[in-house]
Amino acid sequence: MPLENPGYEPLVAEISSLFSARAPPFLYINDPVSPRTTAFVVNSVLSSLAHSSDASCRVNHAQVNAVVCFTPRLLYDAVINQLAEWDVKWAEGCANWGGDDAQKWNDNLDGFVHGLKAVHSFIQRGFPSGSNKGKSKQTDDDLTNDGQIIIVVERAERLQEQMPDLLVPLARLAELTQLDLSMIFVSDMPWEDIRPAFGASPDPYYVDVEPLGKEGLSRRLSAAFDSASAQREQNSDADAYHPNLRPFYVQFLSVLLDSCSLYVQDPNELQYIAAARWPGFVQPILDAHNHRPGEDVDMDGTSDLELRPPPEDVRMRLIRIFKPTFTAALDALYPRLDHATNWDAANQPERDLLTKPVGQTQPLADGGEVQVDDGRISDLPRMAKFILVAAYLASTNPHNKDVRMFGRAQDEKKRKRRAYKASAKTGTARAPQRVLGPNPFPLDRLIAIFGALLEENDVDGRMPAPEYSIPGEYTDMETARVGIYNTIIELTDIGLLHRTSAPEKLDGPPTFKCGISYLTSSALAQQLDIPLNDLLWDPA
Repeated sequence: MPLENPGYEPLVAEISSLFSARAPPFLYINDPVSPRTTAFVVNSVLSSLAHSSDASCRVNHAQVNAVVCFTPRLLYDAVINQLAEWDVKWAEGCANWGGDDAQKWNDNLDGFVHGLKAVHSFIQRGFPSGSNKGKSKQTDDDLTNDGQIIIVVERAERLQEQMPDLLVPLARLAELTQLDLSMIFVSDMPWEDIRPAFGASPDPYYVDVEPLGKEGLSRRLSAAFDSASAQREQNSDADAYHPNLRPFYVQFLSVLLDSCSLYVQDPNELQYIAAARWPGFVQPILDAHNHRPGEDVDMDGTSDLELRPPPEDVRMRLIRIFKPTFTAALDALYPRLDHATNWDAANQPERDLLTKPVGQTQPLADGGEVQVDDGRISDLPRMAKFILVAAYLASTNPHNKDVRMFGRAQDEKKRKRRAYKASAKTGTARAPQRVLGPNPFPLDRLIAIFGALLEENDVDGRMPAPEYSIPGEYTDMETARVGIYNTIIELTDIGLLHRTSAPEKLDGPPTFKCGISYLTSSALAQQLDIPLNDLLWDPA
């Protein structure tokens, strides 16, 4: 059987081996992250076994969702109709399989047991002609090897909430029917949380599904790209799912998983974000391909040049621009009230994204302009900009001069910075620290400078807070918020801060380096009305 579920190979192998022989009468599959995906994988494996050329391992299965089948009657009808491969049609009055007998098969549990036995006899007869079925004609071997009956209940935890009386009978259904039958529950809750009291149900064969790692998620999301690429027309225009763009899509997935896998591990959720961001992410490449000046065109209007993945510098530029939008899309698209395609259409990038300079310009006081490093800066909240300015000061100023630069005496004297002088030993001027590169600094020093900047430059813009009567109390509360530390982590994720200490290191505070330039910090300082040059110890 071909592997059609990348990332779930252990589950596929275990289910296949179980139902290739005599399977347990009761299985419980627990997936705390993505039970919907697990149920899809189980259904895919059972469908492959149902159409297997080996009659000895053939199965007949039905899969129902306990959220949809919220009453016993709905569950009974759904199971019997699927096992008989009966298609309920509106034109025929939505009649269930079995004719007049179907009316008593969904009345109670006893009727459901008789209905299962009738379906089993129907399967043994080989689906005689004249029945409403989806199977093709069976051979003589199929008549003698009718296969095992398997019933899968997705979201099984809802049985305990809506139909608690059915939980024990379904777990013992093989014993009640005396058929070669296996019941499978798929849930995101462990069996201990929904187990009936007093040991009324048998112990299941327990299957625990581990969450996918980044490699498994990448392979599963890449398979979705292959599926979309195979469905497009062979000679159609270049689009987001062109086969030549697959290497670029793999790199896109790597950045997406680095940004979002910390918050969500469900492959369906990640696939939703990928479907919403990938068309806009690759649109500048398609625009550049479809509007090349001076390109040779055949008589039929098609181009001689094939669509190729962009060069590395263009890839990195797009990643720098779009990476902050992945987590924004994750928040904006949850709950899933909007279609991913509609969200992508409403958030298309600018048409000249690859031709315009990356970033924005900020006017300076002297009439000139400086360019902010990239698009990561423009949408930052106010506190994140304060943190970046504090990080630049921490990376540039000597650590033993912080008290003289930010400390206040009782007489509120003006702070003084050391005048810049040339070195007397060498006769040449020492290069300023901002030219030599950023120095690492600990987290507590960053928070201290951040608090000093807030106290000096953020008081006038604060909302009235009469409960904070002690000077500096509001600033202490602001710097101690969890959101400040989350902002530092986010700035590190998008590359505006660089962590220099190992994440697993426990001794001492973490250390960072500033990731923005002097021009960027000057622009941010001007937005926040911070006199940056007055705070730099060596501003030359």
